[in-house]
Amino acid sequence: MPSLKKIPHPLAILMLVIILAAVATWLVPAGKFNTLSYAGKTFTLNKGDTEVTLPATQKTLDSLHISAPLTAFEQGTIRKPVSVPGTYHRLPQNAKSVLSVIEAPIQGIYDTIDIILFILLIGGFIEVFNATGALEAGLKSLSAKMQEREGWLIIILTFLLTFGGASYGMAEEGFAFYPVLVPLFLAAGYDLLVPVAVIFGGTQLGTLSSFSNPFSTIIASNACGISWTDGLNGRLIMFVLSTAIYVFYLFRYAQKVRLNPSASLVYRFDGAVQSPFPSFDKNAAVSKLSTKSIMLLIIFFLAFAVMITGVVKFHWWLLEMSAVFIVAAVIIGLIQRMEQKAFIGTFIKGAEGLLSVAFIIGAARGVTTILDGGSISDTIVYEASQFISGMPQGVFIVLLLMVYCFFTLFISSSSGMAVVTMPIIGGLAAAAHVPGREIVNSYLFGMGIMGFLTPTGLLLPSLALVGISIKAWIKFIWPVLAILFLLCATFLIIGVQL
Repeated sequence: MPSLKKIPHPLAILMLVIILAAVATWLVPAGKFNTLSYAGKTFTLNKGDTEVTLPATQKTLDSLHISAPLTAFEQGTIRKPVSVPGTYHRLPQNAKSVLSVIEAPIQGIYDTIDIILFILLIGGFIEVFNATGALEAGLKSLSAKMQEREGWLIIILTFLLTFGGASYGMAEEGFAFYPVLVPLFLAAGYDLLVPVAVIFGGTQLGTLSSFSNPFSTIIASNACGISWTDGLNGRLIMFVLSTAIYVFYLFRYAQKVRLNPSASLVYRFDGAVQSPFPSFDKNAAVSKLSTKSIMLLIIFFLAFAVMITGVVKFHWWLLEMSAVFIVAAVIIGLIQRMEQKAFIGTFIKGAEGLLSVAFIIGAARGVTTILDGGSISDTIVYEASQFISGMPQGVFIVLLLMVYCFFTLFISSSSGMAVVTMPIIGGLAAAAHVPGREIVNSYLFGMGIMGFLTPTGLLLPSLALVGISIKAWIKFIWPVLAILFLLCATFLIIGVQL
């Protein structure tokens, strides 16, 4: 078994990536596309040194060869600046220095403060709830009722989380489920990889098969100039196929670990890792849940229900989601009759426990800060688009899938990827007579596959949350990713022929 000292910490991995990104700013030519931003009744065309105000009309979009409809801007579907096709231009080299490398993770924290606060507030909420003892009592009761049927939890929860990712873009919200599912799966005899594969893996798989995700499918379709419902049936088929493959693979691994704990990849690569969350003995005597425990559990799960409903129905985001957990923590404190100092101390202790995750999230965004600051992100997009232009349909679409896998190493934001690349790639696709729906699918599939591995996404924070290494994760995930890649490539090739 390898020494734990040889396994790099996620922050160390990210700092190495930041350094490599800074080196790239010395080697890759700087350049940028002009961008178009919506400002109410007008558009603002940013040409780098100058800004031009244009009327917010469809005629303006058509004149700039931007396929997106005006309604996508007016309704707020597209909020970020959109790249203007055919406007790529070189810029003076803006190589990043050692000081920029040092500042990058700090700037990343500034840029992701809403996500970081959400994570910290969830930590406080969970700690307050744990202090009541209701979670342990509820988990014991659930474990007793699911005795010898815990495998169904893997199947059902993975499906639900994948559905959340595919339907409305569930991602960061998944962090809230670890304190509940980690103790439950460990008590059932599984290892720490299983809850990560269910929560992070499930929501990430939803990115691949997004059929109505407003942050990816709808934005990308609008930026490409097509209706998001174009290709909906195919994406639903992909959702069913990819979920079935992933769930089967995960279930098989989980059952193997349960029957033979030494088969655990966590044990093989990381040793006897201790869970960061409170554990419980599933064999202990299970008493009937008290009325107070039932009430606290209802408040706990109601918080998640309110959060999900708000995101889906009322377009809430991290500010409103964070407020839900603050209110829920206060209500739990009142029901438990916790003293003011005890409540605040417990809440802060929970937030402190997730500080390392917060720093990892900030450092991951720091990679994008370096690439954008060095003006090489657009160069990467431009050179890739030039490489794939003029190829046969089948070759074009498979290479585009690979290009999006590559892009995801640098741009982990699905909405950011859409507005930067779709206007450019969409124009090339029209010339190659490739359907717009397949361009959107290649973007979804590429981000979905590489999102399982990219250090700039939610992978490293998820692994840090449970204390396992990226080595164990890669060993676990690569076989199913190879299968999913072949499935996606076949799906795209068939799609461009229809």
